[in-house]
Amino acid sequence: MSGVLVLSASTIIVKIIGLAYKIPLISILGAEGMGYFNSAYEIYALLCGVSTSGLPIAVSMLISSARERGDDRRARGIYKTSYALLLTKGVLVSGALAVFAEPFAKWIGNSDAYLAILAISPALLFSCISGAVRGYFQGHRCMTPTAVSQLLEALGKLIFGVVFAALAIFMGMSVSVAAAFGVLGVSLGSLVAAFFLIVRKRLESGGYSDDKNAKSSGHYVFELLRISLPITVGSALIGSTRMIDMALIMRRLQDIGVSVAQSNRIYGSYTTLALPIFSLVPAFIPPITESLIPRLSAAVESGAEAEQRRAVSNSVRLTVFLAMPASMGIMLYSKQIISILFSNQQEAIAISAPLLSVLGASVLFSCMITTTNAILQSYRHVLLPILSLALGAVVKAVSAYYLIGNISIGAMGAPISTLLFNITVLGMNIIFVKKAAPRNSGVFRQLPKPFFASVIAMAASYAAYLPMTRVSDSDFVTFGAAFLVAAAVYILLACLMGVVGKEDISIFSHRRNVKIKDK
Repeated sequence: MSGVLVLSASTIIVKIIGLAYKIPLISILGAEGMGYFNSAYEIYALLCGVSTSGLPIAVSMLISSARERGDDRRARGIYKTSYALLLTKGVLVSGALAVFAEPFAKWIGNSDAYLAILAISPALLFSCISGAVRGYFQGHRCMTPTAVSQLLEALGKLIFGVVFAALAIFMGMSVSVAAAFGVLGVSLGSLVAAFFLIVRKRLESGGYSDDKNAKSSGHYVFELLRISLPITVGSALIGSTRMIDMALIMRRLQDIGVSVAQSNRIYGSYTTLALPIFSLVPAFIPPITESLIPRLSAAVESGAEAEQRRAVSNSVRLTVFLAMPASMGIMLYSKQIISILFSNQQEAIAISAPLLSVLGASVLFSCMITTTNAILQSYRHVLLPILSLALGAVVKAVSAYYLIGNISIGAMGAPISTLLFNITVLGMNIIFVKKAAPRNSGVFRQLPKPFFASVIAMAASYAAYLPMTRVSDSDFVTFGAAFLVAAAVYILLACLMGVVGKEDISIFSHRRNVKIKDK
């Protein structure tokens, strides 16, 4: 089974669990409580991205290249060095977040969120440990451990988070304290995932053996940092856009006369209802890029231009195939989607549905950014995505500050600034990919057919949706019918137009079964 299919199946289940997690949690904590919860989670997400994004990718790339040359000793040395680096980083970052939890909360203008920030700090350590092991397995093109660990992490977050939050409310604790108990589930879920990966790695390798001829760890540290640091900076820039939203939504809304409590409700509704749905489709792209990076890196290492061309073309094609109709569908049916998932949160739905509709336009761009970043990283052009992201972050910060602070725009400025960020970054990335990849890789050729297929599919779905609203008041029934029509029409047109075919999947398939074993 291809790595894409393994990770995609895992992603579908993880995202379903994630939505199942948010639905009872907002019922327990309310929009205000979710404001505290998401304030902590966004800080964690930023620091986790900075701590774990670069090194696992570097491990995957270097191990894949080492295995392409048959150098198993080098692959083992890279993994052991990366594990030590990530463990050290996890201890330092997790400890710093715990110590500075209260100043962080005051800085974002949400001082009562400091307990939630404190509760989530251990998750950084466990995520760093998981990142090292995932990078090892992905470098071997073995995606199952990553998929299983993601499922365990999501289940742990769901079970522990909901139970702890409910108990806190039942015992009469304040909303901010209950939010801290809810976010503790993230830490425990990360612990479960890290424990599984460590056990799985030990079972695969049978422990470590000493190698007197191995290179020094300092040699591997330099290689890992050379690749990972630019990627880490890029991840920090992406994460900073979410921090910009968090800080500016709270502060700029208060500047135009919105109360602290209402600002927290708006932020809680936006981050709990709109952003998870917006993030659903981009979450399907990492399975493509995690399979792309080791394969494209190996092709670059061997100088196989035909393989490079196929990997680039098919990764872009799969990305557009998934993202184009989803982007249009979210724009068109934002209120219906949110109403189905959060039917008992009318105030939050009214706040978040218009915001999600604007965010829908960013789905395609966000997905394409992930894929083009992975392509550039595989070609070792790790500084170019940073340049794109840095310019995009400036656009995001400036536009969000002025738009959210405009009384006639308000919170709508957050998704508008996100769209401007994504357009800026993707435009620059496409220029860089055209220069880096072999000629005729077909980056632009992948867009027109999915676009026309998506437009026709959306038109057909809306033609089915309107009559259904006259016979049923249920969003589940009317949107469900529209969704089925859109999916059927799009898949049919995609096949007829050649948008997707066997080669799109087979390019990521294993050519042989690989048994991971340290000698």
